[in-house]
Amino acid sequence: MSKPVTRQVVLDTETTGINPKEGHKVIEIGCVELINRRLTRNHFHVYLNPDREIDAGAIEVHGITNEFLRDKPRFADVVDDFMAFTAGAELIIHNAPFDVGFLNHELSLLPRETRTVESNSSVFDTLAYARKKHPGARNSLDALCKRYGIDNSHRELHGALLDAEILADVYLLMTGGQASLLDEGDQQDGGLERAIVRLPAERPRLKVISCSDDELAAHRQRLAKIGKASGGLCLWQE
Repeated sequence: MSKPVTRQVVLDTETTGINPKEGHKVIEIGCVELINRRLTRNHFHVYLNPDREIDAGAIEVHGITNEFLRDKPRFADVVDDFMAFTAGAELIIHNAPFDVGFLNHELSLLPRETRTVESNSSVFDTLAYARKKHPGARNSLDALCKRYGIDNSHRELHGALLDAEILADVYLLMTGGQASLLDEGDQQDGGLERAIVRLPAERPRLKVISCSDDELAAHRQRLAKIGKASGGLCLWQE
């Protein structure tokens, strides 16, 4: 039997400020797609004209200026494409109440719009998950990158699409890594069942090549690095 396809969308937004109840708006949406815990090349990314000024503090965080957004579309212009891209998927969001709150506020401002983020998709909050998994530790996206050994040195400013890509890496490592490479054949041709290949009984014995002392030392160093990045959860060290 073929395995069901699991579709997830890792999402991040940038905004004019921190509170939609004070009239702040979404100015960038970035989404990347995961199919069966593998990144695809499918993504959704848009900048939006909020028809209001961006707080100076927000510009310091994401670097998006009022001038840059003047010729960009409004949320109403992209809402159908956004809702279609995320429809039926599980949304992976860091601090989901913030992004979902902003997006639902944008939806509530549209005439005759009855959809909400939750009516269109399910939501998984990686911040809430990280706090349960690492109680008492810092669980910002930057802190999780450091904990799981993810290089985010190229990120000088926040950006919705870049942060979504980084969050996808964090999510996969934090929740157990990518699916086994042995399942790779299942991802092709719509998830066809793998055929069982039986080796002949009369076959030559496999040649065993032992590792050198240098290779063994390098292997142990690698396991130590994985163990440190995973907070002591490296199974190969047990």
